[in-house]
Amino acid sequence: MSSIAMVDSPRLELPDVMRRATESLCMLNLKCSGVTGVSKLDDGWRVTLELVERKAVPDTMDLIGVYDVHLDTGGSLTGYERIRVRRRCDLEGA
Repeated sequence: MSSIAMVDSPRLELPDVMRRATESLCMLNLKCSGVTGVSKLDDGWRVTLELVERKAVPDTMDLIGVYDVHLDTGGSLTGYERIRVRRRCDLEGA
């Protein structure tokens, strides 16, 4: 009977988690405005990002999409969702 060795995923540091979350949404072709939250979960990470969905003049009127990105313990994307949209100038709920 053969045994299968369990290989632990490398431990991700906070900058790696933020970078992987940002890169994972590149398929949306939206510019990342900032990372506003990172939480360690039992099964991975939740990262909250703000992405510019529509540029405007003045830039305070840009539309910003707020996204929750879910990564597994190895940093692979397992899901994401847009949780709200706001204008850049609207700080309530930012």
